[in-house]
Amino acid sequence: MLVGYARVSTQDQTPQMQLDALKVAECEKVFEEKASGAQRDRPQLMAALDYVREGDTIVVWKLDRLARSTKQLIETVELLEERSIGFRSLTEEIDTTTPGGRLIFHIFAALAEFERAVIRERSSAGLKAARDQGRVGGRPPAMTKDDIAAARALLADPSITTRQVAKRIGVSVSTLYKHLPAARATVTRGEPA
Repeated sequence: MLVGYARVSTQDQTPQMQLDALKVAECEKVFEEKASGAQRDRPQLMAALDYVREGDTIVVWKLDRLARSTKQLIETVELLEERSIGFRSLTEEIDTTTPGGRLIFHIFAALAEFERAVIRERSSAGLKAARDQGRVGGRPPAMTKDDIAAARALLADPSITTRQVAKRIGVSVSTLYKHLPAARATVTRGEPA
């Protein structure tokens, strides 16, 4: 039995093109869902997976309708394979019920794993090169040393509020507190926050 699964990401989108393709593919039952592919909790996908039996095939219009990431896709197809359930993607023409389809799917999986490894390797090399040049990753601080010195000088004047100091420096009060925890002491002396 062919069991279709159609998914759109937002309420504004319509799955009609997918539903038409699944009908042409002769799916006897179709599960339809409006949910982001990144969501793990997709009730209609779970219902489709519960519905299929050994020898059935889950059919999707396109690979990304089943899963957002390659890892998620591979996990789902492996789960189906363990239950002797096939998987078919109409757009990519992948059908794991055939030897050629299984080969293509495993090549996709191997390429995806290779791509992840290359990305990790490049990221590590880039971070090492930056460290070797004295650069540190991450977001730059919101306040420079000059900003901190100016804020300290302004805070020394009891007539200037913490809020005014933050405004002059161009940061939020919470950022000022983060860089100058002693600025909080001026609030405890009765200054409005």
